[in-house]
Amino acid sequence: MKKSRTIAAGSVLVAALAVSSGPASPAQAAPGTSAAVPKVSLGKTLATGLDVPWGVTFLSGGSALVAQRPSGVVVKVSPKGKRVKVGTVPGVFDDGEGGLLGLALKPGSKASKSKPVQLYAYLTTRTDNRIVRMSFDGAKLGKPKTVLTGIPSAWNHNGGAITFGPDGKLWIGTGDAAETENAQDKKSLGGKILRINPNGTVPADNPFKGSAVYSLGHRNVQGLAFDPAGRAWATEFGQDTWDEFNRILPGRNYGWPLVEGKKKRKGFVSPKVQWRTDVASPSGLAIVNGVAYLGALRGERLWAVPLKGKSVGTPKSLIKGRFGRLRNVVAAPGGKSLWVTTSNTDGRGEPGKSDDRVVRLDLG
Repeated sequence: MKKSRTIAAGSVLVAALAVSSGPASPAQAAPGTSAAVPKVSLGKTLATGLDVPWGVTFLSGGSALVAQRPSGVVVKVSPKGKRVKVGTVPGVFDDGEGGLLGLALKPGSKASKSKPVQLYAYLTTRTDNRIVRMSFDGAKLGKPKTVLTGIPSAWNHNGGAITFGPDGKLWIGTGDAAETENAQDKKSLGGKILRINPNGTVPADNPFKGSAVYSLGHRNVQGLAFDPAGRAWATEFGQDTWDEFNRILPGRNYGWPLVEGKKKRKGFVSPKVQWRTDVASPSGLAIVNGVAYLGALRGERLWAVPLKGKSVGTPKSLIKGRFGRLRNVVAAPGGKSLWVTTSNTDGRGEPGKSDDRVVRLDLG
């Protein structure tokens, strides 16, 4: 994958983050007007020297738990930038793009010794990708309990997005594990978006009876989020031509490997936005006040896509080249900022002396 220049951390801290006045030409969006993208500025560099930070999930007090992919180490990062290790998830297999990936807590989780909360994690083992849950008492992790197994794993295309939806279900974005046929196979958990109950059982209202599969035909989903109306949206890595931003509908087929990008074909859903892979490679996804924010790895920028109902407005390119490869984007409590993780130490970037980092971006 193409490597690009990373700007030194010192220069970033003193610079305002400019928002482009229009879309980069390779991005194509469906027509429609929508809410304006707010000004984005650097709030604070919260953590430095991390090892490929991947999953991020917030506690009620404003601190977040951050997963480091290769080691399985989870750290707690406060809004003021204080960092403390809370544990290591056992069984993590550091293989290519695999390792400790997404983290998820139920929104508003408040952890204490008297009332621990349940932290969910998506991880790669030597045999599969799986979902586990662990108690967290505000200071340390408990032993993991398996929730879901059998998600195909490989050196790449492991997916890894997990989040709780407004329906209280756990939503999971998986990859095809470099076996394209997985995406169209309804019996495989690879190349899918899955929806399960917190205990790992299948919801009765899933589109395929008795199956965790919610949608199929995905190549590699690493970003999942919900708009204010509860609609699900996801990022998708393309192969050589088009990356995608999709609205997710129950039981629908998003085409991979038969279709990539906006090629109209009966039976398949077209993306709402497509980008050339050199300006995107979209991973993390957050939606705040009707605007979707996508972290771009190869594109080394933040994409902002205004949403309006089922349609989208014109994508805007933000903070291009400021931090290098952007992995995850998570909305902080209160809706006034984003926490963004970089991915420059993953073997495909050019790390600076402070990488990898967690950076807070302020909105408006």
